[in-house]
Amino acid sequence: MFTFLQAHPLICGVILILIDLAAWQLIDASRQNLRICVRIGIFVAFSWVMTAAGISPLQPPLWPEDAILNLMGTVLGIGWWLFAARTVTIILGYGLMSRAGHSVRLLYDLMGAVIFLIAIVGAAAYVLQLPVKGLLATSGAMAIIVGLALQSTLSDVFSGIVLNTTKPYQLNDRIAIDGTQGTVVEIDWRSTHLMTDMGGIAVVPNSVAAKARIINYSRPGDVHGLSVVVAVPSSVRPRRAIDALEKTLRGTRALLTTRRAKVSVKSSHLEYTEYELKGFIESAKSKNEVCNLMFDLAHRHLEAAGVSWGGGQDEQLWNRQRRLLEDVRIFRSLSNDERERLVDEMTPLDYQADQVILAFGEVADCLMIISTGVVSVSIHDGEKLIEAGRMGPGEVLGEEGILADSPSRGEFRTITSGRLFRIDKTMFSNQLEHLGELKTALSHLQDQRQEIRETVVMQKPIAIKRSGLLHWLLQRK
Repeated sequence: MFTFLQAHPLICGVILILIDLAAWQLIDASRQNLRICVRIGIFVAFSWVMTAAGISPLQPPLWPEDAILNLMGTVLGIGWWLFAARTVTIILGYGLMSRAGHSVRLLYDLMGAVIFLIAIVGAAAYVLQLPVKGLLATSGAMAIIVGLALQSTLSDVFSGIVLNTTKPYQLNDRIAIDGTQGTVVEIDWRSTHLMTDMGGIAVVPNSVAAKARIINYSRPGDVHGLSVVVAVPSSVRPRRAIDALEKTLRGTRALLTTRRAKVSVKSSHLEYTEYELKGFIESAKSKNEVCNLMFDLAHRHLEAAGVSWGGGQDEQLWNRQRRLLEDVRIFRSLSNDERERLVDEMTPLDYQADQVILAFGEVADCLMIISTGVVSVSIHDGEKLIEAGRMGPGEVLGEEGILADSPSRGEFRTITSGRLFRIDKTMFSNQLEHLGELKTALSHLQDQRQEIRETVVMQKPIAIKRSGLLHWLLQRK
């Protein structure tokens, strides 16, 4: 055996390399420890074969007079350096991946290139006996020239290493880089690829990203901020507008209570003043929906506070009751004359915060329309009281009693002080020409609320301290 190794070291070396390649492919990637041990074992065996044959990777071949043996020794020596470089690269890569994951792939590739470069220089110096000093001097000058020519590319590459090491963002994160906003879909050697809201791909060089101001909207994962800017005529007193907008925040159930939402004056102009509403939600997917809801609620609460954005001449002459009937969807089938008749029958009722205006199981003797303020709707799930929604200006309650003298299936409790208007049940007799359409609209509203009430109970939400909102109650009726 030993004689065969001395006589045919090249054959043995080739066989070991083939065994190494086969083992690397056959052993499952999940068994990383076994793959590393097998490769180290084969490398040790390869080194032993060379030593047994009298070949050293640190010396030139010992048979300059024999061309075949000299070539064999040269091939094995160069092969040892490359085999060693590959083994060291895999060991270092295994240590990096186990600590930092696959985000360090860029650093791993760069380290591998440096190690192989060292191996090539070592093989040239020890095995081939080339003048390495001259080679290094020449390669150094070439490296400077190439570095200057590829300055931008190298800046992107090393910036990519920094970004992958510090991890200011990862794949699928929602980020903004110097005003460019989108979802991270790819991070490569040179750039970061963002999927924008318009469906396009924005390519940001890593050197730009490393120097830029980066905002990561995906961290922390359970809190996401949102901001809504509302312009109000400058003639409206700021305190009046802020009170209405604070009710908007109180009426938006999706906002987290663990972080305080707030209203502030953003800018002031001659014709209008901008107010900014800031809050936090749990899921970034609902951001657009919540923002749209906040805009709608802000408009309704500001209108309830007497803020006007203009309109037709008739609208400017309407009182608050007439405006409510125009906004509430279930009354849109009525004629103008019928709406005017209802206005005369609408009785105002002021309420304070934390006041029950319709108890669970109570039969309503009137239809109530919220004019100002925020009302919480709670339903019973067994013995527990669960917040189902929050209502604002322009929403109605008590439709069960109007349609069939049925008891209320929820408790309506005020969150803020405000006012509502009552329409007596007798008005829903045969006094209205379009009564059928009105009752049909009320019936549809009742069915929608029943469906969502069942959905809320099935979801088993968290029990509350007798205050709350629901999306269907926040929609304009």
